[in-house]
Amino acid sequence: MGLLILIAGLALFIGAHVFTTLRDSRAVVITRLGESGYKVVYALVSFAGLALIAWGFSLYRATEWINVWYPPVAMRHIALALMLPAVILVVASYIRGNIYLKLKHPMLAGVKLWALLHLLANGDLGSIILFGSVLAWAVYDRISLKRRADSGAPPIPVGGIGNDLIAVAVGVVVYVALAFAFHPLVIGVPVIGV
Repeated sequence: MGLLILIAGLALFIGAHVFTTLRDSRAVVITRLGESGYKVVYALVSFAGLALIAWGFSLYRATEWINVWYPPVAMRHIALALMLPAVILVVASYIRGNIYLKLKHPMLAGVKLWALLHLLANGDLGSIILFGSVLAWAVYDRISLKRRADSGAPPIPVGGIGNDLIAVAVGVVVYVALAFAFHPLVIGVPVIGV
């Protein structure tokens, strides 16, 4: 049951994000619903997908856990260490500086790194489905950006090295919050001291 809910949530969430890459279809929907209507529907579908992902994964972890392989313990330490640059990359997509200019799409780079690290550190079926799906979407989205006329990113001004320093500082704070608060309290899995 949990895996089915997880898969349904992934289909909704990733489906909504894939739809945005289909610019002609997206334009037709925006014409019918208006920009605001489209954004509301997009947000509702994405939120419903996230809620189903969280619920399904929680049910799966509690009642259906299936080990596929057993990652070496070292992978957890590697994942913990490399999550810091993954978080900084995501932050750098909003606080734009040289990191943004060099990578063009630091959000997707951060998401791909996050998903890959979680795949390497977790060997259960639910994690493989969840993180594998997100990684596949991020790879698809990066490829689709090469074929689109627009950047796919919101128009945020780009600064210089000052913005990079701010992105790193904010990234460190977010990383600490994720590691010490969010992951153990919300996900139910402590990542520090295991």
